[in-house]
Amino acid sequence: MHNIVLIPGDGIGKEITKSVTTILDTAGADINWVECKAGEGANNELGTPLPEETIEAIKKHRIALKGPLTTPVGAGFRSINVALRQQFNLYSNIRPARSLPNIDSPFRGVDIVLFRENTQGLYIGKEHWVDKEEKHAESIAVVTRDASEKIITAAFEYAKKHGRKKVTLVHKANILKLTTGLFLKIGKEIAVNYPEIEFEDLIVDNMAMQMVLKPQQFDVIVTTNLFGDILSDLASGLVGGLGVTGAANIGDDAAMFEAVHGSAPDIAGKGLANPTALLFSALMMLEYLDQPKLAEKIRAAVYTVLQDHKEDCTKDIGGEGTTQTYTDAICNILKD
Repeated sequence: MHNIVLIPGDGIGKEITKSVTTILDTAGADINWVECKAGEGANNELGTPLPEETIEAIKKHRIALKGPLTTPVGAGFRSINVALRQQFNLYSNIRPARSLPNIDSPFRGVDIVLFRENTQGLYIGKEHWVDKEEKHAESIAVVTRDASEKIITAAFEYAKKHGRKKVTLVHKANILKLTTGLFLKIGKEIAVNYPEIEFEDLIVDNMAMQMVLKPQQFDVIVTTNLFGDILSDLASGLVGGLGVTGAANIGDDAAMFEAVHGSAPDIAGKGLANPTALLFSALMMLEYLDQPKLAEKIRAAVYTVLQDHKEDCTKDIGGEGTTQTYTDAICNILKD
C-alpha cells in the first residue's frame, strides 16, 4: 500500500479531493491517504499557510496529491506551490493536454505533453530596484546546465517510454542568447542521444502562433519556466481549459500532483466544482506509481461518462449535474 499525502486545499479543494479519492478507492487503488493542511485555511487555523507538519509528511512519504491553494497576502513567499516545488526540487512540471470526447473546443486530435523547467528562469524572483525612487526595476533569469539537462532529458525519456515521435524545444535564443541560448545548446546535445525521436526548436512567439494554428503538429514540448507557464495554459485552452487538464511536479526522489486551476471560493460548497483536472493529475500519480493499467481504466470510465452520460457532468463541461452526480457516474462504470 502506498502512503500518499493528501492536501485538500482551499475553496472547492475539499469537494474535488473527496471526489477523486472516492473514484480511486472505487477503482481499487491501493492507497492510504495521509491528509495534511496548507493554504489559506491552514493559515487561519495554524498561523502559517505551509505548516511544518505538512512539509515533514511530504519528506516522509515523498508523494503528494494537492488541491487548489490560496496563498494569503503577506504569507512570506509569493506562492505556496512554488515554495513546495523549490523545497523538494520538483524540477519537472508536466502538463498534458489531450482532446476529450464531447468537450466544447474548436480543436480535435490534440495530444500534447509539455515539460516546463520548474525551478529557474524568471520565476526564482530575483528582482530589485535600481534607484531609490522605485522608477527602475530589474529581474534576473537564471538558467544552468544542470537544471536544463535534467528537464530536457526528462522530456526525451518520456517520449521514448511512451512511444512519442517528436520533441519540440521552445526558446528565445535569438534575443536571450546566454540564458535560453544555453537551454537550446543543451537540447541539441541531448537530442543526439535519441536518434529515433525527431527534434525541432521553435522561438516562443512562433510557437504560440503555431499552437493555435495547428496544435496537432506537436507531441512533447520542453521549455523554460516562464515560457512553460504561459504555453501550458495555452495548451489547456486548446482542449477545454484548466478544468480538464492535470499536472505533475516531479523531482529525483519526490513528486506532487495537482490541479492548477484556482480555488474558486465563489462556488465552494455548491456542488458545482468539476474534479476532472485533479482526477487526471491523480491518474498521472498512478502512472508514477507504475499502475498505468489502473490509470487507463479510470480514464476510460471518464471518457464514457463524457460521451454517454453528459447529463451527469458538471455544468462547466456541458452537463446538468453536480460534483456528486459526476463522481457517482464514473464510479458506477468502474463498478460495472
